[in-house]
Amino acid sequence: MDELVALAKRRGFIFQSSDIYGGLQGIYDYGPLGVELKNNLKAAWWRAMVYERDDVEGLDAAILTNPLVLKYSGHEATFTDPMVDCRSCKSRWRADHLDKPVCPNCGSDDLTEPRPFNLMFKTQVGPVDDGSSFAYLRPETAQAIFTNFKNVVDSTSPKLPFGIAQIGKAFRNEITPRNFIFRVREFEQMELEFFVKPGEDEHWHDTWVAERLKWWGEQGVNENNLELYNVPADELAHYSKATVDVMYRFPHGLEELEGIANRTDFDLGSHTKNQGDYNIQSKVDPNTDSNAKLALQDLQDKTWQVPYVIEPSAGVDRGVLAIMNEAYQVQTLENGSERTVMSFKPHLAPIKVAVLPLKRNHEGIVDKARSIKRELQKLGLGRILFEDTGNIGKGYRRHDEVGTPLCVTVDFQTIEEDDTVTVRDRDTMEQQRVHANELADFVKAQIT
Repeated sequence: MDELVALAKRRGFIFQSSDIYGGLQGIYDYGPLGVELKNNLKAAWWRAMVYERDDVEGLDAAILTNPLVLKYSGHEATFTDPMVDCRSCKSRWRADHLDKPVCPNCGSDDLTEPRPFNLMFKTQVGPVDDGSSFAYLRPETAQAIFTNFKNVVDSTSPKLPFGIAQIGKAFRNEITPRNFIFRVREFEQMELEFFVKPGEDEHWHDTWVAERLKWWGEQGVNENNLELYNVPADELAHYSKATVDVMYRFPHGLEELEGIANRTDFDLGSHTKNQGDYNIQSKVDPNTDSNAKLALQDLQDKTWQVPYVIEPSAGVDRGVLAIMNEAYQVQTLENGSERTVMSFKPHLAPIKVAVLPLKRNHEGIVDKARSIKRELQKLGLGRILFEDTGNIGKGYRRHDEVGTPLCVTVDFQTIEEDDTVTVRDRDTMEQQRVHANELADFVKAQIT
């Protein structure tokens, strides 16, 4: 983990937020390369969940959330962690993260009794801070999907089974953020709510577990570093009938990368007016309670049915950490030297191609390199970098370390002889001459 953290800062992947003021615990910023890696991972998820399917629609909902949404979803009552304080050093810990009742900071066993701590952030809405007008920063992206269920159904007319996908920020006031970007207070989620007929939920739950394992493999995650964990009944969330966690061997240990939950009809039922036991309140208040009917009508028998939902939910930040951990390699070369390589899958690499002029400030070579960069950028593959440093060897090593799959070198042979360039492969370090007119097709074949 220390090596990854050091590389992340040195090469511009991830920085501690507000670092010049001592940082802010559990909050991180993504640098020039980190934002590219993160966006590429999100794009791969969106492509698999939305573009490659005909039964999923997308959504981008607001972060500020009406408190009633989180009241009826059960979050106000249940979204808590057990917290203990050390009376000796005044530090604060999650009780369920302590292997034994001893303070990890000072070793004292003089701890308070565990007490519930609500994880949701509140913020004032409007100009008057009188405590009556507030909203929550959403603790998950799922609830906005449920509250928009009728809007999506009315505007797209889907048939079961179908899904609604969303990528977005969520906020949890973690008691003890830890392990770099694994557990933080501000993070992003990639969530799908897949609505199915009751009775078909277990089939679809199994289907989505298999789909998600396959997808992580396609992102370069070694299957030997993944395990499935069937969450015991006494550990399930309040909404869950069954949950399977995809566990990954992070540098700090085996922990959850993604959860696939069978949420039954709890959420749609909770947000539907007059649904009996689904309402948390015993009486419906017409001034504040939902007036929506979050259900689908069977066109044959005209009955209304609240769908069940299967939810694959992955953390973007945890995904980035897993992808970086998988990609990180330190290799010993034949001459005894070492090189650090981030062997990202090409579609995830922050920089797809680096174009390097052999001689710095040489007008002909530099102009040709810039022209090649512009042409490759038009392919829409991602970031193509022009880098006029003049030191090709160091440039290759630097791009190995940030995971650039291909480096294209423009030299004197390019402009004086045959209009070919040298293309170097990150993984094999092999070089070959490719004609400039054929370079676009060559790059597309390697990157896509």
